[in-house]
Amino acid sequence: KIPLTEINVMIGQNGAGKTNFISLFKFLRNIIEGRLKNTSLKTGAENLLYYGSKQTDEIHILLSFYPNFYEIFLEPAKNDSLFISLEQAGYWLKSQGSEEPIRELISADTEESLIEKKAKVGNGVISNVYRVLKEWRVYHFQDTSESAGVKKYCSIADNLFLFEDASNLASFLYLLKERHFEYYERIVKTVQLVVPYFKDFLLRPNPFNPETIRLEWTDKYSDKVFTANELSDGSLRFICMATLLLQESLPEIILLDEPELGLHPSAITILSGLLRKASKRSQVIVSTQSVSLVNEFEPEDIIVVENKDGETLFKRLDADKLETWMESYSLGDLWDKNIIGGNP
Repeated sequence: KIPLTEINVMIGQNGAGKTNFISLFKFLRNIIEGRLKNTSLKTGAENLLYYGSKQTDEIHILLSFYPNFYEIFLEPAKNDSLFISLEQAGYWLKSQGSEEPIRELISADTEESLIEKKAKVGNGVISNVYRVLKEWRVYHFQDTSESAGVKKYCSIADNLFLFEDASNLASFLYLLKERHFEYYERIVKTVQLVVPYFKDFLLRPNPFNPETIRLEWTDKYSDKVFTANELSDGSLRFICMATLLLQESLPEIILLDEPELGLHPSAITILSGLLRKASKRSQVIVSTQSVSLVNEFEPEDIIVVENKDGETLFKRLDADKLETWMESYSLGDLWDKNIIGGNP
């Protein structure tokens, strides 16, 4: 059971379970979009079940976002995939001083979820739950290789939302510049704080194929036009994160796995400010290994993730219990010294 607040920074040693927790939301997205069979076949049910089917006979997930909740039970099939034994949505009903769950069936004994189909026919509870689940996005900007999608041409029409790998960054920025210039300008000014030689993006349809666009930018000290290939990995990742966190309409939940990779300590400070600001408009969940990033948050923002006896444990820090320690040490120091846990 993991209570979540508006901002949640998970820390812990390698293999503790932070990435598993983030991956849960990607897994759920595949489920609600009808890709359970392909996803579970690709990974294998034996690998998804805790120590395999001999020890674990089902996966049970319950997500509560008051007043609604979503619940699903998954069991292994003969072909090493998973099937849905039970899926339901519901709400909490207050009655005589307590609350009881009222459930509505979505699907049972099926290969794929029926939530999208049932949401479209106008069912109130299921529609509300589907709308929230569909808005949860896991962002991962680590791929900055030569073949990364963010460095290639993309369709200029792919601008409804920023893709999880930012492969449509150019078209998304193009839309912001044309329709929401205030937000676009804020992104540019924030990028300039981290990349001081950066002047502006040059966003123009491909002259040889106007239906496509790629990320281009200009330098304060040159008339030359540069592409994403001529940005450092850290600079490109920061541009992706600034665009995500400063856009007009944020997803319901933003999940980021190790967003600090490749960033200078001063950039990490700016990133932490963007995360805190975004948490006022969206729920933010971050997994990190960075002492510098942890130092930018309050104790109550931190969730320590540890693996004990094969079980992943999640513990939110108590500011009152750390008050004396915080007089002499930073949160990062306490983590480094293993005072708050999260280390081997």
